[in-house]
Amino acid sequence: MKFDHITLQNFKPYGDADLSLSDGVTVIHGLNGSGKSSLLEACFFALYGAEALEGTLEDVITNGEEETEVELTFTHDGATYRIERRLRDYDGRVDHDCTLEGVDADLTRDGARAVKSFVTELLRMDAEAFVNCAYVRQGEVNKLINATPSQRQDTIDDLLQLGKLEEYRERAGDARLGVEDVRNSKQAVLEDLEERIERKEAKELHETLNELQSDLVELDEEVENYEQQREKAEETKADAEEILEAYEEKREQLESVESDIDEIEAAVREAETERDELQDRLREARERRSELEGEIDDHLADAEIATATEEAIERRRDELDEREAELQEARNEANANAKALRNQADNLDEKAEDLSERAADAEAEAEDLAEEAEAAESTATDREESLAELETEAAELRERFAGDEDVDTDDAEVAADVEVAVERGEAESRLAELRERRSEQRERAAEIEADLSNARERVAEAEELLEAGKCPECGQPVEDSPHTNRLEEDRERVAELEADLEETKEAVATLDDRIETVKSLVDAEQRLAEIENTREMLEERIEEKREAAADKREAAEGKREEASDLREQAEETAEVAAEKREEADEAAERVEALEADLDDVEAALDRIDAIETRADRVAELDDEIERLREKRESLAEVNDERRERLAEKRDRRDELAEAVDEDAVEEARESKRKAADYIDQVDARLEALADRRDALQSRIGGVKGEIEELEELREEREALAETVAALDSLHEETEDLEAMYGNLRGELRQRNVNTLERMLNETFELVYGNDAYSHIELGDDYELTVYQKDGQPLDPDQLSGGERALFNLSLRCAIYRLLAEGIEGAAPTPPLILDEPTVFLDSGHVSRLADLVAEMRSFGVRQIVIVSHDDELVGAADDLVTVEKDPRSNRSTVSRSDAELASAVLSESDD
Repeated sequence: MKFDHITLQNFKPYGDADLSLSDGVTVIHGLNGSGKSSLLEACFFALYGAEALEGTLEDVITNGEEETEVELTFTHDGATYRIERRLRDYDGRVDHDCTLEGVDADLTRDGARAVKSFVTELLRMDAEAFVNCAYVRQGEVNKLINATPSQRQDTIDDLLQLGKLEEYRERAGDARLGVEDVRNSKQAVLEDLEERIERKEAKELHETLNELQSDLVELDEEVENYEQQREKAEETKADAEEILEAYEEKREQLESVESDIDEIEAAVREAETERDELQDRLREARERRSELEGEIDDHLADAEIATATEEAIERRRDELDEREAELQEARNEANANAKALRNQADNLDEKAEDLSERAADAEAEAEDLAEEAEAAESTATDREESLAELETEAAELRERFAGDEDVDTDDAEVAADVEVAVERGEAESRLAELRERRSEQRERAAEIEADLSNARERVAEAEELLEAGKCPECGQPVEDSPHTNRLEEDRERVAELEADLEETKEAVATLDDRIETVKSLVDAEQRLAEIENTREMLEERIEEKREAAADKREAAEGKREEASDLREQAEETAEVAAEKREEADEAAERVEALEADLDDVEAALDRIDAIETRADRVAELDDEIERLREKRESLAEVNDERRERLAEKRDRRDELAEAVDEDAVEEARESKRKAADYIDQVDARLEALADRRDALQSRIGGVKGEIEELEELREEREALAETVAALDSLHEETEDLEAMYGNLRGELRQRNVNTLERMLNETFELVYGNDAYSHIELGDDYELTVYQKDGQPLDPDQLSGGERALFNLSLRCAIYRLLAEGIEGAAPTPPLILDEPTVFLDSGHVSRLADLVAEMRSFGVRQIVIVSHDDELVGAADDLVTVEKDPRSNRSTVSRSDAELASAVLSESDD
C-alpha cells in the first residue's frame, strides 16, 4: 500500500493544503508546533474516521470554521482508491459525510461505517492494528516494550491473523460445552424416564384392568333389572295420565269456549267503536282536500299557469329550466371572466412589487459593492503600511550582521562586538563553535582546579613538616628533605595555576557573553526569514485587493443601471394591473345582475314544486277517503260474522259442561301417584349404580391411560438413549476440533516467534552497533530478554533511554518485516510511518536510526514517512516536505522540495 495524495481544508492548523507523496523515504520537517503530526493524523483519519483521533470530531475542525474536508488517494495491491471525509459543525453537533470510490473500478461505499468496514477488510487490519504495525505515533515508540507479554502476544497474534484461530478454538470450546450441557441434560432426562418406567411396571396395570372390567359387567346386569321394573311402573303411570289428560282436555276446552265467547263479544264492541272513529277521519280528510285545492289555484296564478294539468305544469317547468340554464351559463362565463381579470391584476401587482424589490435589492447590492471596494482599498493601504514596517524592521535586522570581513573571534580584543564579525546565515554555526570552545575552556578550568588542589595539598604538607621540625614517622630532621626542597617550586606552581584558573574563568565569561550575543543573531536570522516570506505574501495580497476594489466598483455601477431598468418595468406593470382591475369590477357587476334573474327563475320553480306537492297530497287524500270508507264497510261485515260464531260457541259450552266423570278422574290420580313413588325409588337406586359405574369406568380409563403412557415412556427411552449416544460422539468431535485449533495456533505462533526473533536480532545488531550485548531472545509468549556479552540477561527496561528507544524501533520494524514477508498471500502492507522517532535519541543513536531506515528500504518497504527535524534523517530522504506556520494567521502550509538539494543546503550550513 502507498499514500499517493492528501488534500486538506480547515483541518486543525491547515487552511488549505495539498501534498503528493511518492515511493521511498519522505521526511516531514518543520518547527515544533507547526503541524507535522497533524498531516499524518489526517491520513490516518481518512482511512479509519473517528477511531483514528485521540480527541473528538469537533477538535479537528480549524478554530473559527464550521466544516473541514480531507481527501486521501492511495494505491493498494495494484488498485487506486480515493476517500473523501467532510465534517460540519451545527451548533455543537458534528455531521460526518464519507465516501470511498475505486478510481480504476466501479466501486463506491457511502457512510463512515461502510468506509471503515471496507478499509479494515481491504488492509486486513483495523485502526488499532494499523498503529501497532505501521504507525509509530509521537511519544508511543515504547508502547510495545511497555506492554505486558499478554498484551504484546494479543497484538502480534492479531496482526498475523492468529487471533482468528483463537476465535475458532473458543467457538469449538463453546460448542463442546454446549454439547456437554445438552448431553448431561438428556442423560438426566433418560435416568428420570428409567425411574418412571420402573414405578409404573411395579403397579401390575394389566391385572388391575381385568379385575375392574369384571366388576363393571356385574354392575351392568343389576342396572338392567332395575330398568325393566321401572318400565312397568312407567306404563301404569302413563295409563293414569291418559285418563287425567282426557279430563283436563275437556275442562280446557270448556274454559277455551267460554274465553272465546268473551273475546267475540269484546271484538264486536271494539269494531263498532272503530267504525265511529273512521267516520270522523272521513270528514277531516274531505275538509283538508278542499283547502289544498284552493292553495293550488293561488300558486297557478303566481306561476303563470292556466290550468293544473300535468302537461301545462311540465311545459312551464321546461321553459323555466331552459331559462335557468341560459342564465347560469351567462353567470358562470361572467364570473370566470371577472376572476381571470382579478388574477391577472393580482399577478401584475405581484410582478410590479417583485420588480420594485429587485430594484431595491440591486441598489442595496450596488451600495454594498461600493463599500466593499472602499474596504478593499483600505485593506490594501493598511497592508502597504504593514509592508513598510516590515521593510524597516528587516533593514534594522540586516544592519546587525557583518559583511565579508574576516574577523578572528579567538582574539579577546574583538569579543567586545561579536555582531560585526558574523555574517547572515553563519549565526547557528558560529553559536555551535562558541559553545564547543566554552566547553573546552570549562574542561580546562576543571583540570586546572584539580592540579591546583594537589599543589596546595603538597605545600600545606611541607609547611606542616617544617613547622614540626621532625618527620612524624621516622623522627629524622626534615630540613633539606625532598618535601621541603620542593616547597618553593610548589608555591610557584600554585601561583601559576591560580593565574591560569583566573584567566580561564575570564575566557569562559567572555564566551558566555559572545554566546548570548550570537543567540540573538540566530533569532534575528529566523525573524528575517519570516519577514521575507511575509513580504512576498503581502505584495501579492495588496495587488489582489487593488484588483478586487476595481472589480467591485465596476460591479456596483452595473447594479445601479439594473436597478433603474427594474424601476421603469415596475411602473409600467402597475399601470396595466390597474386597467385589469377596472375590467374585473365591470364583469362582477354583470354577475350580480345575472344572479338576480336566476333568483326569480328559482322562485317560479319553487311555486311549481309547491303545486305538484299539493296535487300529490290531494291524490293521497282521495285514496285515504276511499280506503276509510271501504274499511268501515268491512268492519260491519266482520261484526255480522262474529255474531253468528257467538251463537255457535254458546251451544258448545252447554255440551262440554254435561260430559265430565269425577269418580274416574280420582281413581286415575291415585294410580299415577303410586307409580310415581316407585319410579322415584328406582331412579335413586339407578343413580347410585350409575355413580359406581362412572367410578369404575374412570378407574378403567386411568389404568388404560397409564398403560399407554408406559408404552410411550418406553419408546421415548429408546429415542433418548440414541440421542445421548449421538451426543457422546459429537462431544468427542468438538474436543478434537478445539485441540486442533489450539495446536495449530501454537505451531504457527512458534514459527512466527522464531522468525520474529531472527529478524529482531538482525535489525537490533544493525542499529545498536556495540559490543555490550550478544543477542535478544523472544520467548514463546513474546517475553523479551536482552543478553550481554557475558551471558547476563537484562530486561529491556534496564536499557538506557536511547537504547530502549532503538530497541523498540527495532521490534516494530521486525514486526513490520514479518507481516510483509511471513504471511503467504497477504495483501501489501501499509507505509511505515515514524512520527518524531528521535525524541529519546542522542546524536549517536540518530545515525543508527538512519541506518535502520536504509535497511528497511533494502528489505523492499515501498514507502517510509518520517516526521523529524533531524539533519541526518533529512539527508537520508528521497523527498522533503516542509511544514511552516504563519505566526500572524496561525495557519500551517506544506510544500515539497528536492531532498538532495535540501541536504546540500544543510551540509553547506554545517560547513
